[in-house]
Amino acid sequence: MSALTITPIDDRAAWNDALRQFETAHILQTWEWGEFKRATTGWQPLRWAFRRDEQLVALISLGVRRVGPLSLMYAPKGFVCAPDDLETAEHVLASLERFSRRRPTVWLKVDPDVVIATGLPASPDDQPNPVGQRWQALLARRGWRFSADQVQFRNTLCVDLTQDEEALLAAMSQNTRRKVRTAEKRGVTIRAGTLDDLPLLYALYQITGARDGFLIRPYEYYQRAWRDFMADGLAHALIAELDGQPLAHVILLHFGRTCWYFYGASSSEHRDAMPNYALQWAAMRWAKAQGYAVYDMWGAPNDFVESDPLWGVYEFKRGFRGVITRHLGAWDYAPHPPLYWAYTRAVPALRRLMRRS
Repeated sequence: MSALTITPIDDRAAWNDALRQFETAHILQTWEWGEFKRATTGWQPLRWAFRRDEQLVALISLGVRRVGPLSLMYAPKGFVCAPDDLETAEHVLASLERFSRRRPTVWLKVDPDVVIATGLPASPDDQPNPVGQRWQALLARRGWRFSADQVQFRNTLCVDLTQDEEALLAAMSQNTRRKVRTAEKRGVTIRAGTLDDLPLLYALYQITGARDGFLIRPYEYYQRAWRDFMADGLAHALIAELDGQPLAHVILLHFGRTCWYFYGASSSEHRDAMPNYALQWAAMRWAKAQGYAVYDMWGAPNDFVESDPLWGVYEFKRGFRGVITRHLGAWDYAPHPPLYWAYTRAVPALRRLMRRS
């Protein structure tokens, strides 16, 4: 097979149009996500197209961040190629490895959106994906290691939106379906959010963070994410209200064939009106109406046990009967092993020692 040629793409429309050609196109590989991370966290995106005989076969949006004289490299949910094209995948990995060795790179991280299995592990529904298994073997053979730092959710639940609405509703658990109907009976209404609602969206997010015990970033971070993606037609907000009072919201990101439930928040009032259930049903209906084939609920436990921090969220999500989808996860390549060891082992250990002293 002929070698790959690598060319940069420096135009937003050209990049996104190329990305849409791949079934596994992910919102985190879009032009807009690269620019968002550049502006908010300092990751500088490098966008490369890989072609064979003039035919596009792979893409990567590779973020590079400097830590003093050192470099970190990360391609969120990338690179992107046909999942069963392992030969192209190996060529891309080799190119990335060569690039990382040319500078003092601590690590190079990729987490391609490749499915390794579906269903609950060790259950009758557990179905290994042979393609994902071959990807895993390829990475291990080339010296990559499964990362201790899984930046994105490795597991999720995906709802097939090619079904009609009656089938989607009928597939839900009886309890979830009842709560969707309870919200309707209680008078919960759903409206689309606009850019004018950004302060409201953030206020609900603050309430949720305080109640559920997770840290949130400053308003400017979310304002940039939500505003820019909404303005660019890649995000859609839905707000649940009761008698005109906002109770909850979801913010959906959408690209290619997939719509992701990326952000969600709720107040502590009128929770018995089940606004979150109404929102999920409205989100699925909206995504289906827009022509998306998959509704990705964006996040499930790493370990499917009750002690996992995502277990409560998973119990809510699984009532909508999405398929548990387990991905390859993030893998690290260490072009200079002593740097990798120092950064991932020695430096954190030294910091813990200093905090105890």
